[in-house]
Amino acid sequence: MVAAVKALSDEATLQWVFHAEASGTVREALWYSGSLVEPPPTGQPKPSTQSAMSQWLATTVGRVPDAILELAEQVRERLDRQEASSTMELPPEGAWRAPLSDQEVWGAGVTYRRSREARQEEAQDGGDVYARVYQAQRPEIFYKGNARTVVGHGGEVGIRADSDWDVPEPELAVLFNPAMEAVGFTIGLDMSSRSIEGENPLYLPQAKVYDASCALGPGVLLQAATEWPDKRITMSIERAGQEVFRGETDTGQLARSLRELAEYLRRSNDFPSGVYLLTGTGIVPPAEFTLQEGDTIHTAISGLGSLENTVIRV
Repeated sequence: MVAAVKALSDEATLQWVFHAEASGTVREALWYSGSLVEPPPTGQPKPSTQSAMSQWLATTVGRVPDAILELAEQVRERLDRQEASSTMELPPEGAWRAPLSDQEVWGAGVTYRRSREARQEEAQDGGDVYARVYQAQRPEIFYKGNARTVVGHGGEVGIRADSDWDVPEPELAVLFNPAMEAVGFTIGLDMSSRSIEGENPLYLPQAKVYDASCALGPGVLLQAATEWPDKRITMSIERAGQEVFRGETDTGQLARSLRELAEYLRRSNDFPSGVYLLTGTGIVPPAEFTLQEGDTIHTAISGLGSLENTVIRV
């Protein structure tokens, strides 16, 4: 198991993280220069059901770069003053949660050439629909999950009990504020049943949305962006202590722009607490591979750290 502190990016960046205390209460914190700091108050009334991150996201609308700089300065000031009441002890391994509360998670599909090829490979009807959507003006966008179905670093991700061909799809995930401005990035893992979607593309919701069908983490790197950051994505899978798959890609292979996906996601949708978007995968294991219960998945994205998850059957 990769320790969560090691899993977080060691660069001088600001990351929002969620972790559980021994009581089960989930707390939020900001990771900066090797320390966890309690999020500063925004000065706005906070509903009891709203997370600190959701409240902060609302204050970033129209001013994302400035909002991130201000937050980083507040964190640095607290660390400089060594405010004991603001700093936190590092939580134990296994306590990390996905960096979301009331945000939904959506996904974009067939955004890499490799994804298009894999979908055509698994489709029983030849997969012409995937070739068409890869070139179409409108991208494929689908609902993926929420805090109930998304796990964090160290969590268990699921493969369906009624599926016999399953893969993990490592992806760059974008956090948008309520105005659909990119505020940050994290590592996403989209669990998917190739047998169910391959049988009929209309079964995609069943292939993609179920308990423990997604992982995010370990934290979300706060970074304003209007274009894709230059990121290298790698994934390896271990089984009984042996590596059985390894693959890599990079965001330069994305066929859709950040603005394009954000614009289509926001159409007829309102996200008052912000939203995550998984941006598609360029890494798909070969057709003869399927996940097994007990496999360990290691996902890493340059500058964002690493995400480790164990496979269970759900």
